[in-house]
Amino acid sequence: MKTVAALLVFISLAIVAIEGQPGLGIQRCLCRGPGVKMVKPKLIEKVEIHPVSPSCGHLEVVVLLKNGAGRRCLNPESLFTKNIIERIAKKTRSAQQKV
Repeated sequence: MKTVAALLVFISLAIVAIEGQPGLGIQRCLCRGPGVKMVKPKLIEKVEIHPVSPSCGHLEVVVLLKNGAGRRCLNPESLFTKNIIERIAKKTRSAQQKV
């Protein structure tokens, strides 16, 4: 009887420990695939940069297009996207220096 009770307690603890772990191999990324290499700059309303996180294993750059035309994922490896990230970094650095 003690062994059955001990076994039930062990199984219960194992289930609780497993439920608390993040899913193995399951990622909740916003972008599917590598993304587009370029979007016309005139069409971009907002740029969102999502760094690597536990829920997504790679950098994601998402642009919100003007006039409700939707969202596009940019390829973080493209030269166009790297230039956008650099411009945002420069603006952030200059804004921090002014404070």
